[in-house]
Amino acid sequence: MARGSARARTRGVYAISVAADMTSLQVQNIRVYERRGLLCPERSAGGTRLYSPADIETLHRIRDLLAEGLNLAGIAKVLELEAEVARLRARLQRG
Repeated sequence: MARGSARARTRGVYAISVAADMTSLQVQNIRVYERRGLLCPERSAGGTRLYSPADIETLHRIRDLLAEGLNLAGIAKVLELEAEVARLRARLQRG
């Protein structure tokens, strides 16, 4: 992935209300997920949360894991393990 496209994937562009609409989640639940450390959106100079496409993917994953019956502690562990697998795969691909 090119450096510019990687930045576009992680750059905060969506307000919390848009992120909620995109993921069919409630705004207050998204705030809980942030407080629990499941995601960390960027903030504008005025403090407004700005969600990136990567954050939206994470919110979809959280929604799906909730639907499968996991609690937030379990979801945190799943996300942590998935991130570790992604890091290890990237390291293997680099050689």
